[in-house]
Amino acid sequence: MPLDTHDSLPPTPDYDAWPVDVSIASIEHQPRELHVYWQDGRFSRYHSVWLRENAADDSTINPATRERILDLSSLTAWPTLASAELEESGAVCLTFAPEQRQLRFHPGWLRAHDYSNGHTQDAPLVSVTTWRGSDKQAPDTFDANGWLDHPSGSPVDTALLEPALESLLSQGLVRLQNLPTAPGTLANIARRIGPIRPTNFGELFDVKAKPNPDSNAYTSIALPPHVDLPTREYQPGLQLLHCLENSVTDGQAVMMDGFAIAEALRDEEPQVFDTLRQVRWCFANTAQTTDYVWHEPVIRCDAHGELLEVRIADFLRGPLQTDFNQVEPAYEALMALQRRLRDPSFAMRFTYHPGDLVIFDNRRLLHARDAFEGSSGQRWLQGCYLERDEVRSRYRIVQRTKRQKRIAATD
Repeated sequence: MPLDTHDSLPPTPDYDAWPVDVSIASIEHQPRELHVYWQDGRFSRYHSVWLRENAADDSTINPATRERILDLSSLTAWPTLASAELEESGAVCLTFAPEQRQLRFHPGWLRAHDYSNGHTQDAPLVSVTTWRGSDKQAPDTFDANGWLDHPSGSPVDTALLEPALESLLSQGLVRLQNLPTAPGTLANIARRIGPIRPTNFGELFDVKAKPNPDSNAYTSIALPPHVDLPTREYQPGLQLLHCLENSVTDGQAVMMDGFAIAEALRDEEPQVFDTLRQVRWCFANTAQTTDYVWHEPVIRCDAHGELLEVRIADFLRGPLQTDFNQVEPAYEALMALQRRLRDPSFAMRFTYHPGDLVIFDNRRLLHARDAFEGSSGQRWLQGCYLERDEVRSRYRIVQRTKRQKRIAATD
């Protein structure tokens, strides 16, 4: 951590960078509260106990790891503010009782972490935008030619990743084109975002027709709209499909925004929506050597009613196990959902070309495939899974790097 002097801004309790876009005009304090008046008219309040726990000194965090070492319960009394001073540098210097410890706080960090103005702890990094295929006929698409010639974190790498990750976070889907078609290239691409999640299908899996298939995906038949691996307690957050070869007749890819379908049900058939949130269906994948089973509702929301995930895969549903009186309403809701899945207005159709890579949110987007004529050519996609966390982490690092450059440019 940088040297903390009163002539400069203090460090923050993290590795991030926090530009001071708005300075502090004045401060006031009470024993248990700090009041901050910003130059743009904003008013913020912070509790003394929150400030004490989030200080950046070496009594609070390990400076080597930025992980907290302070145990609040080890203090002799509740931490309160004995004094508060606004320094010429713009930092806030607080004296905490009963320790009589002076601790300094960075104004940019305070502004970014102002919880008193209605910020939610789980607000999305990028606003979520639902879509229908009738309005959006192809994924947001970016030219990735030469991408792998540049190291991860380089300006070229970031220039491609930032808008691609924004599309993925907002719309649940993005397409990259003109990538190499050598087998295994996908692993190098995926690791630009984060570690690959292995499953019973391996780390990388090949999607092509083959003898003795253990999944309908490995045939030439049509696949209905579905998410992958709803049979898992924690289904993979992201799926990547990289086209190595495609010379078959037909076999178009189909994508649907499961959140758009769920919102349509919430608006137009609220009882169906509520039933799909409440009844826990059985999802089962029983193969010769594996047996994955999980029970979960089709639609899951957070405490605010915002959509978190959908689990839709008719061919992976096991026998429903629920209260006797819930069975018929559950099937009525299921059939209402199935009718939506057949509504062409929700479907986006496109053709994979060699070198295309599609990345999509596997807990939101439904993917499907039209049947193709297996004897008409070759169709070979290579796939893998990542977690949503990896996209969010990578996007935060991209934004952190931009903030660091802004600060460096003003020094």
